[in-house]
This record gives sequence, structure tokens and C-alpha cells, in this order.
Amino acid sequence: MNPWDGIIPAEEQKAYGAAGFGRASGLGKRPALLIIDVQYRTVGTRPMPFWDAIKEFPTSCGDVGWAAVRRIEVLLALFRARGWPVLYPHVSPKESFDQGRLAEKVPALMTVARNGYDFVEEIRPQARDILLPKKHPSAFFGTPLASYLIDLGADTLVVTGCTTSGCVRGSVVDGFAYNFKVAVPHDAVYDRSRVSHAVNLFDMASKYADVMSTDDCVAALQALPVAA
Repeated sequence: MNPWDGIIPAEEQKAYGAAGFGRASGLGKRPALLIIDVQYRTVGTRPMPFWDAIKEFPTSCGDVGWAAVRRIEVLLALFRARGWPVLYPHVSPKESFDQGRLAEKVPALMTVARNGYDFVEEIRPQARDILLPKKHPSAFFGTPLASYLIDLGADTLVVTGCTTSGCVRGSVVDGFAYNFKVAVPHDAVYDRSRVSHAVNLFDMASKYADVMSTDDCVAALQALPVAA
């Protein structure tokens, strides 16, 4: 069962399939893991329902974020064991000069407490990981991400984090545009809106990425040859 079943009408799913959308592209041989914006500001300091979580950080997605963290842990353990690259596109603390269209659209983004920008301990970066502070949704926009990926020889992006409809989607579309193969484990990304989460996963699966469960993604990754 797909996360968009029951949300995207069956007739619309059939129409996409009939038009040829949604074919799997598979993985390459050199994957890189993106962990996007998994900071306390997006999950809270502990698992809580959404309406409780936003009392701590108005940008929190609540306990759905923590459920995704547990799945990211599984992927991260595999990448660490295989020595594959892990990159952390993240939002750095907002400064007074960070005013712009996003601040006008969502003023709450400018008022997050400093500790909200800390990485979630369970999946925090380690010494060899690449940190990529960003100012806009896509992890590629205004960052050296593409340059790092080229240097690493990566051909596949496994994209996790949040939000499904925002930074994840923006990064997936740009990664696809750079001709990377893209995989999105649907239970390792999260959003404050269940409907927006599902609709954007459907659209990414139709056009830009292979969307699958974390378990299926792990199985596909484990089947890749280990680099000498």
C-alpha cells in the first residue's frame, strides 16, 4: 500500500499510469544519504502530538517527525557500515539580515530558539559527514552540494528529513534535474500535513524519484556491491 492510497483517487492514479508516469529508475552504484533539516525545531526535544509540540517550537511537526527519525537511524547505520557519504543540509540560526520572502510568508521561522537548530542526537553528524547550511528549501540552491556530490562520485541520492512538501521535494526535484537517481523512503520523510505529505510523495514518485519504504530501500542498498 502506498502512503497516497485513499488520498489520491484511484482514477487519477490510473491516469498517471496510463500516461507512462511512475516507472522505477532504480539505484546507481554510489549512493549518498541526505538528512535534511532533522533538527529539534522540526521534531521537538521529545516525541509529542503536534498540538503539544508546536508549543515548544512552532515549526515542529510533532511525533510524525520522531517516527521518521527512527527510520533514518536504520538507513544511517547502513551508510556508516558501508562507508558511504552522509550529508546534512540544514537551516542555520536566523540572523537579522535573513529577512526575505520566506520571513514574510512564515514569520515564525524567524523566532525559533537557538537550541532548536541543534541536530537530533540520535542521528547527529559525525566527523567525516558534510554539513550544508542553507537559506532556502532546496539543499542545492545557494550551496555547494552538487560540487560535493561530484567530488564524491555519487550517482544516487537517498533523501530523508523534512518537510516532504518543502525542503525534501525541492531537493528531490533539483537532484533529479542534475541527473542523479533519487530514492525517497516515504517513512523517513515527514510533514505537518498528512495530505500534503501523501500528495507530494505521489508526485515525486510519478515524476522524479523512486518512492519506497525504508525497509525496501535498505534491501535495495544492501544489494549494491561493496566498493573495494
